[in-house]
Amino acid sequence: MTDTPAIEQIKKDIAENDVVLFMKGTPVAPMCGFSAAVVQVLTHLNVKFKGINVLADGDVRQGIKDFSNWPTIPQLYVKGEFIGGCDIVREMAQAGELQTLFTEKQVATA
Repeated sequence: MTDTPAIEQIKKDIAENDVVLFMKGTPVAPMCGFSAAVVQVLTHLNVKFKGINVLADGDVRQGIKDFSNWPTIPQLYVKGEFIGGCDIVREMAQAGELQTLFTEKQVATA
């Protein structure tokens, strides 16, 4: 199977950005509560991230699900590694694990 243009763009975005959030809407205007919750966690931790609006491109919306083998949006990637969706991100943040991950991976903060 060859990569589609959407998969190629997904790989490029993940490779070129330390933290990428595939979400519904944008960081300034999330279009679902789950995406808004992850944006809130990242903002609270002062983490710079790139938000990708999957609603703007159906191929990217399906492509990210295929790429990660994860059925839901949002999806968080840190330094190329798939972290998880909203519940995982919230649980990691509450346990202090997300902050530790950002420190270990030397993710820049604002």
